[in-house]
Amino acid sequence: MNSLLIIIFRLYLPIGVAISIGILLSCLLKKSQVKIFKNNHLSLIIPNYLGKFLFWFGVPLGVINFIHKANLSGGIWLSPIVAWCAVLLGLFLSWLLIQTLFPKPSLASQTSFTLVSTVGNTGYIGFPIILLLPQLGPDYFGWAILYDLLGTFLAAYGLGTILASRNLLTRNKVINFGSGLSIVSIDQTTIFHSIKLSLLQIVRWLQNNLVILVKNPTLIAFVLGLTLRSIVFPPWLDISLEWFAWSIIMLSLILMGMRLQQLDSWSNIKIAFSAVSIKMLLVPLVIAMALTTAGLSGPPRLVLVLQSAMPSAFASLILAEAYDLDRDLVVTCLGLSSLMLFFTLPFWLWGFTTW
Repeated sequence: MNSLLIIIFRLYLPIGVAISIGILLSCLLKKSQVKIFKNNHLSLIIPNYLGKFLFWFGVPLGVINFIHKANLSGGIWLSPIVAWCAVLLGLFLSWLLIQTLFPKPSLASQTSFTLVSTVGNTGYIGFPIILLLPQLGPDYFGWAILYDLLGTFLAAYGLGTILASRNLLTRNKVINFGSGLSIVSIDQTTIFHSIKLSLLQIVRWLQNNLVILVKNPTLIAFVLGLTLRSIVFPPWLDISLEWFAWSIIMLSLILMGMRLQQLDSWSNIKIAFSAVSIKMLLVPLVIAMALTTAGLSGPPRLVLVLQSAMPSAFASLILAEAYDLDRDLVVTCLGLSSLMLFFTLPFWLWGFTTW
């Protein structure tokens, strides 16, 4: 009973309050009807700029603070391997479910279903949960960082983009990853040439994406945090960084609340529930069983299981809008999986907090 109360006050209360503030703030901004910056509405501008601030400045500084204090001993480099195992497992299970349960869905719907079943929100939701849990906290933040950067990020914008691009190819379009979209008709005499060209463009895009990964501010902050671990910060700097880092965690949750409030579709609940079940139940359960069988236990196992059980990522919505996928299905999955998190978290904590 005491442990349940601790989880409620240390985890559910701050997450619930921060997300509720974000939802309320987004509603108030939408009702205000104030438009600035080329007639754009404040309810769209503020989340956009808040997201940029967190990506380029807030989250990296928070990462430096937490990595400076984190426990990086043990098999921490197992984290991205587990992340990719979870991605590939979600890919296989989603394909299997599409083949057996849903008769002849469009390629756009298939791809959307696969994306939301595969890629999780291991950053803006995963990081706060790992940090706020009394069983984990900053000591095990390094595991969460590597899972997100070398697993989820590459899966979303590498593998995810390749999968999403198939939708445009089958609609007589070839993707130019360097400078937007170049539309080229495909007939039977040019189809092989078009496929070859598309594959070359995908390879070129992947090479560019590795450059983007290296320039990712969170990765740079991770490396900088590792470099600074041998340096003892003065008390004033340590306290300031700690305060700032936890403020960023709350801002991330507020941003999630604002984005959730802007979701505008709750259709295809049955199909969405199937996709979310793969992402938040089947995949983490298999990962947990595999890690336990392999002999991994304690906090590292819990971090990896929780990261694999995070809600569907907002990167799926970005890809759905960029590649003309089934946006309604993606939006429904994002909202449903975010709500479902509050019900699945106790199960993973009860089953895998064994120390």
